[in-house]
Amino acid sequence: MNLALWIATGLLAAVSLTGGITKTFIPRERLAAIKGGEWTGHASVGFIKTIGVLELLAAVGLILPAVLNIAPFMVPVTAVCWVLLMVGAVIIHVRLDQFKLVMVNLGYVALAAFIAWGRFGPEPFSG
Repeated sequence: MNLALWIATGLLAAVSLTGGITKTFIPRERLAAIKGGEWTGHASVGFIKTIGVLELLAAVGLILPAVLNIAPFMVPVTAVCWVLLMVGAVIIHVRLDQFKLVMVNLGYVALAAFIAWGRFGPEPFSG
């Protein structure tokens, strides 16, 4: 179970890091032109950058607390925050009739919920 949780956490951190870098450093106009990024054309630059920074923080919060054994309880807390962020993403993609992206985001919700459940429940970090 611990290995499965680490794999899930690594995957979610990679997704979060990629999305965070993209939203933080790529101009809105380029994001809006990418398939799946159309929503950015309707959002302010500040909102997009804020989401990007939150995703970067999530990538850090999913990995570093456990690896460094400094406040490892932050891993499942970060996973819960990721669920909330992805619920917002699902709402946006539903409004834009982007069914495939809704399903992708629901997959991320499931992954984050698994991490939160596992680390709050049967496989917490000791220490």
